[in-house]
Amino acid sequence: MSVTATYTIPGMLVRDHVTPVPLDWSDPARGRIDLFFRELVDPGRAREDLPCLVYLQGGPGGKGPRPLNADGWIGQALKTHRVIVMDQRGTGRSSRIDGRRMSAFATAEEGAEFLACFRADAIVADHEHVRRTFFGGRRWSTIGQSYGGFLTLTYLSVAPEALSSCRVTGGLAGLDPSAAEVYRRTYPRVEAKNKEFYRRYPQHIEQVGRIADRLAGGDVLLPDGDVLTVRRLQSLGIDFGMKPGYERMHYLLDEAFNGDELSAVFLHQVLARSSYSDNPLFAALQESIYGHGAGATAWAAQEERARHPQFAEEARPLLFTGEMIYPWMFEEIAELRPFRGAVEAMAAREEWPPLYDLDRLAANEVPVAAAVYYDDIYVDAGLQLDTASRVGNTRCWVTNEYEHDGISDPRVFDRLGELIRDMGGEIIGA
Repeated sequence: MSVTATYTIPGMLVRDHVTPVPLDWSDPARGRIDLFFRELVDPGRAREDLPCLVYLQGGPGGKGPRPLNADGWIGQALKTHRVIVMDQRGTGRSSRIDGRRMSAFATAEEGAEFLACFRADAIVADHEHVRRTFFGGRRWSTIGQSYGGFLTLTYLSVAPEALSSCRVTGGLAGLDPSAAEVYRRTYPRVEAKNKEFYRRYPQHIEQVGRIADRLAGGDVLLPDGDVLTVRRLQSLGIDFGMKPGYERMHYLLDEAFNGDELSAVFLHQVLARSSYSDNPLFAALQESIYGHGAGATAWAAQEERARHPQFAEEARPLLFTGEMIYPWMFEEIAELRPFRGAVEAMAAREEWPPLYDLDRLAANEVPVAAAVYYDDIYVDAGLQLDTASRVGNTRCWVTNEYEHDGISDPRVFDRLGELIRDMGGEIIGA
């Protein structure tokens, strides 16, 4: 094991690790990439033989959390477990992929073949390598947030013997992956979120319309030189799925103008929220996480948007969109332009490796406890409950007390732990 650093953060001892893994687990000759993960433990228990809990990060394209202290779910977990947080391949310190890396490919298909190595099956293989190589091959527990729930289902499909229990927060994916079905369900929920936002802040109906009218001229530039379009403004609605999302949008719009022109503070914040500079893989891989078996994802969010004229750029009140990635983003957003050819090729791909083993999931014996957020705009509650009915030994806690970021409240972690105990507790042993 390559320990690159050991240090303390208030309430935890941290060990940083880097290990090489194959780019393509099915063809190791294609080369290797670095995989980075952190090991967190209560300083007073560092020498104890504690069970491990691994965090499956949301995303796709999400790096592991950078904790500032032992609070939230991490603080709760450290009372009983050694916590493992990994930067998913291609993110953070795990051979990060950015526009510069994608610009090196000679063809779009080469770039698509490269990006196809960063899906759920490869991420699970990375975790299995770490478990077997560095933690003695013993079972460990998982907590999967959002896309981390998708990863959980893939993990249960390929290596259930590795898992002692699974917590899932807002992330039980549909077991018959279809990007078209996901977005068919998503747009009405996003529209409802817009109505709630404007109910809370009716003054912004006029304000947002005024901003859109100003942008329609096409001459408003963001600090990086990109043109700020109406549709890019609309994409900021992705934040409506988080608990403080309405308030963050309110304060952004509140300072939008300086006189008759859009203010510098507004433009800088819009850039920060819409550039994807921190997580370009989120955009690049968003629809391919539904690629499963035969059939192309084919820009499903764009296709479905055409059926909802209320989301048109000319409509008033202007509606914000949600967790939707559109082909125009790879033309208008500087950080995403180098991904354009590869992502177009991925959207057209007709065959994908399967993500889930339905028979194995139905026969699952690993206790799975899932928080299903009833009003979740990212992962449909109906699809989550259907999945729960088809995965053995799964119990759900359905609530509208939280939005998609409910994991930030340690009560969610504890409630899922109670469900696991009610099911007989974690599976103990190798």
